[in-house]
Amino acid sequence: MNHIHSFRSDVPDHQEDPWQLKLFRRTLKKQQKLKSLLKLIGPLTDRDTCILVTCGDNNGALNWHFKAHGGSWSWADAEPESSFQIGELTGDHVLTIDKESPQFNVADQSFDVVVTIDIHEHLCATNELNQELARIVKENGRIIVTTPGGDQRKLANKIKNWIGMSTRDYGHVVDGYTCDQLSAQLQSVNLTPVVKSSYSKFFTEMVELAINFAYVKVLARRSAAPVEAGQIAPQSQDQLKSVEKTYRLYSLIYPFIWLISRLDILLPFAEGYAAIVMARKEA
Repeated sequence: MNHIHSFRSDVPDHQEDPWQLKLFRRTLKKQQKLKSLLKLIGPLTDRDTCILVTCGDNNGALNWHFKAHGGSWSWADAEPESSFQIGELTGDHVLTIDKESPQFNVADQSFDVVVTIDIHEHLCATNELNQELARIVKENGRIIVTTPGGDQRKLANKIKNWIGMSTRDYGHVVDGYTCDQLSAQLQSVNLTPVVKSSYSKFFTEMVELAINFAYVKVLARRSAAPVEAGQIAPQSQDQLKSVEKTYRLYSLIYPFIWLISRLDILLPFAEGYAAIVMARKEA
């Protein structure tokens, strides 16, 4: 059964829902990310082998929605806490990868679809990861890569720097990559870019920035649960409980925050602040 719309924020919470899914329904950028990626991936059957690769900032909700969409999915993550959350929510084994030497303990040409979400910007060098992506994808298979756009000339990125939200606050080595830069990286390992896209325009970025700033600069410092550098939102149930009162308030005003984000519709020709590139491995 295809549950492509089950992440919508207008779906009410149920007491039995896992906390990760409840939190996901109150996100902006992650929902846009998921919608953009599922549109690119398209319909999947149980014969389609897929893997989602992440690098922290993932409590398993994205994995849950990909699994519900269809296909036979595997998971990999570079952060132990995220790996635990993914496994807890999906009930699946999670491959561990090392950011210093990102290799996958799987055979060559294992997957029809390989999706990496916001991992390249965490690496000092990306070539080894890109080589691994090219190795594990099947001939005629697809690789989909997302990162922050990284264009520091854009207004929201300038504001981010002005208020002191540094690359380190996000746990990044670089600010991100443009679609052209990602395409060049994938071409260097003999993958052929076929789609360039983006999501999260100015108004969404500004709302996200305000939320991240409040958590990193204020709430995380008061948290009873440990918060690692680079965590820009609660990543565990303990961290969420530490900001429970603020989260309840946020949930109440979320419809208004969502409406502000929807003002992006006034910018139909503007490029988003997050980049997506899909490439194919030619036979």
